[in-house]
Amino acid sequence: MPKQYTFPTLFDELRNISITNLTKWKYLKRGQTKSGVIRWRNSFNEVTSSLTIKVVITGDFQYLNLNYKSNDEVYDINISLVSTHSNLGKGEIWYFICPYTGKRCRILHLIQGKFIHRTAIKGGLYTKQTYSKYFRRLDKVYGACFELDRLYEELYSKHFKKTYKGKPTKRYLSLIAKIAKAERVSVMDIKIN
Repeated sequence: MPKQYTFPTLFDELRNISITNLTKWKYLKRGQTKSGVIRWRNSFNEVTSSLTIKVVITGDFQYLNLNYKSNDEVYDINISLVSTHSNLGKGEIWYFICPYTGKRCRILHLIQGKFIHRTAIKGGLYTKQTYSKYFRRLDKVYGACFELDRLYEELYSKHFKKTYKGKPTKRYLSLIAKIAKAERVSVMDIKIN
């Protein structure tokens, strides 16, 4: 009897809320309450879903309030926020407390109408984990060739810093190395069986 297909939940395709984005959008500042709307778009730049967000970080209160509708059900949930001091001695690092697992995390994924940590999603995988061994080897050897356009786009993006205090940045050196590796592979090297 053949094995049943398992179609895992892919974390890359789920809608999520991340601490990185909230920090970038200046939601996580002490002594403030800030509200806004988060919208998710598809590949055609059409809004597919949205939610209302309110971040409260005042005195003893540190939480994130989310208002959204999923499967014709209205949700209004509060997610606790905690912070720790940075190991660099400057600033602090923020985390969500997952309402279902109680774990500290930096990304919450929306699945079945709930924002939860990835460990609560049984059988969930990242896209790269679904690739076969053969494809992973191909990606390791020739992956840079397929990403060459993206690498150049990032290198020449508007606010990309090539140097800091006269020294090349690690990101710049990494991009240059990836571009050099990709350009070493010629079309003749790629064999299709």
